[in-house]
Amino acid sequence: MREMILSTVAAVTLVAAPSATLAGDWKGWSIHPEDYPNTVAMQAFAEKVAEVTDGRVTPTVYAGGVLGSQPDAIEQVRAGALEWANFNMGPMGEIVPATNVLSLPFVFRDVDHMHVAMDGEVGDQFSAALSESGLVALSWFDSGSRSFYNSKQPIAEPADMNGMKFRVMNNDLYVQMVSQLGGNATPMAYGEVYQSLQTGVIDGAENNYPSFESSGHFEVAKYYSITNHLIIPECLCVSTIVWDQVSEDDKVAIAAAAQEAAEIQRDLWAKRELASREKVEAAGATINEVKDPLAFQAAMEPIYAKFIAQNPALESLIADIQSAK
Repeated sequence: MREMILSTVAAVTLVAAPSATLAGDWKGWSIHPEDYPNTVAMQAFAEKVAEVTDGRVTPTVYAGGVLGSQPDAIEQVRAGALEWANFNMGPMGEIVPATNVLSLPFVFRDVDHMHVAMDGEVGDQFSAALSESGLVALSWFDSGSRSFYNSKQPIAEPADMNGMKFRVMNNDLYVQMVSQLGGNATPMAYGEVYQSLQTGVIDGAENNYPSFESSGHFEVAKYYSITNHLIIPECLCVSTIVWDQVSEDDKVAIAAAAQEAAEIQRDLWAKRELASREKVEAAGATINEVKDPLAFQAAMEPIYAKFIAQNPALESLIADIQSAK
C-alpha cells in the first residue's frame, strides 16, 4: 500500500503548476447526500487530513451538489477554485480521453476485478492521465455496477429495450451502448431524471442500487433489471494547482488518508447496496436478474471495434484492464 501511495505521489507531482501560498481551507465537492457512502468517506478523509497535517490542511465537504454540477465542479477543481472532490469517471472522457476506457460496457468482469485493476498499475495509468489535465487522483471509490430501470416492463433480453428512451450520462459511449441494445439514449443531467421519468419524457435510466433508491427513481420507474453493464470507478481528486503547493511529507500523509477513505467507502458501499435493494423491493419495485448477460455483451462488439479504431493507443490499456488479476 505504501509503495502504491508513493508511486502515485511521484506521478502526480511531475506536473508543473503556478507557485502560490497554500490555502489551508480545502473546499470539497460531492454530488451525493450527506449520508451517502461517498460523502461519509470524504468526511473521514477531511478529518484525517486535518489531523495528520496538524491543521495545515483543513478540508470541508459540501454535499448534495450545492457547489454546482459535476462538469462545473471539474472545471473549478482544475482551476483551483475548488480544492478537491469526488468525481465519477463517466463524464470525464471529454477532458481526459483515456478515462473513456472505463466507460466501455463490460470492461470489468465484476466489482472485485475493478478494485484489483484500479488499485494497481492500471489505476496508476489513469492517475497519470488525469494529472495532465489538472486533477490528482489519490484513491478510487466504488460506485457499484450499473443496471437499467424503467417504468414499462422488466428487461430480460436486448429486444425488451426496443424503442424505449433511456437517460444516460453525457458520454457518446453510453449513447452507443443504448443504441446497440435497441433503445434511444437521452443525455440528461442527473437532477432532471425524476421529473422526466414522472412525466414520460424518458422511459428509464441506468444506475446502481443506492442511486436508484436515494434519488427516488424507484417511485416512478419500478422495473430494475440487473445487467451490470457498467462498473465505473470514482476518484477522490485534488486540484493539481493546490497539490503542487503541498509539502512532500504532507503529500504522503494526505495520499495515505485518501487510501483509508477508499477502504471506508467501499465497505459502506457494499452495506448500502444491500440496504437500498431491500428498501426499493419493500416499496414495490420489481427486480429481475438478466439470465443471459452474454447477449448484452455481444451487442457491444461494434462499440469496442469502433473505439479501438479511433483510439489505437488505448488498446493496450483495455488489455491491461482485462488481464488484471
